[in-house]
Amino acid sequence: MPGATVADSGLPRYLQHLQHHLDPAARAAAALIEDLDDERLGWRPSPAAWSIAQCLDHLSAASRVYLAPMEEAAAAARRRGWQRRGPIRPGAPSRWFLHELEPPPRRRMRAPRKIAPMAPGARASQAAVSEEFGRQQARVRALLTAVADLDLNRARFVNPFIPLVRFTLGTGFLVIAAHQRRHLWQAARLRQRPDFPSAP
Repeated sequence: MPGATVADSGLPRYLQHLQHHLDPAARAAAALIEDLDDERLGWRPSPAAWSIAQCLDHLSAASRVYLAPMEEAAAAARRRGWQRRGPIRPGAPSRWFLHELEPPPRRRMRAPRKIAPMAPGARASQAAVSEEFGRQQARVRALLTAVADLDLNRARFVNPFIPLVRFTLGTGFLVIAAHQRRHLWQAARLRQRPDFPSAP
């Protein structure tokens, strides 16, 4: 999977910590699927459950949808000269949401249509799933590096799913990282099931 490791040169410590969560996510995703054929990648234990391919496709879609408004917010913050003033400090509602995202899940969250995974039964190759996840991870890390000098608590973007809610840029990065941990945990649990198909 491309771009699994990124140097932290020039990043403040709190962004290095965040980046250290993104790099293991890329490695975990690669380890989950590197030996899977298309059938095992798309296997679901029940009609209502997601496959490993769907988990990773969902994460790639979420990154695409979040990153577009985050990139616009970063550009606006740079035009306004909003320079870095300290660590990321999510507000109380954001902290609650982040807590709810962390694995193991405390309650079921329905995926918004914008980031719904591929249709059940859709064939996805290991190479295609891996490539797209790696591409979106590279975009996240590139944006994180690009905004290291900006005030991530002041710059805000419209939540792509709830237009009345605005997240800070800092919270956006934390949401992406927590969301990845949630669904990589879900995918890993699939592989641990005793009825997961064995290698041919």
